[in-house]
Amino acid sequence: MPSTPTVVGPFVKATASDGGRAVRDSKNQHGPRLHFGPAQWTAFTDSVKGRAHQG
Repeated sequence: MPSTPTVVGPFVKATASDGGRAVRDSKNQHGPRLHFGPAQWTAFTDSVKGRAHQG
């Protein structure tokens, strides 16, 4: 069952993929994708959230 993409930023989409997430540039649908496992995705989003709080 396909998952609904999540817009992470102005030009980034993330979709559930093999227990993790596939991330790509939403303006370049056929371009490269980054694949994060569950632990990698959590570490990445925690890092982004931490930077947002730093200002």
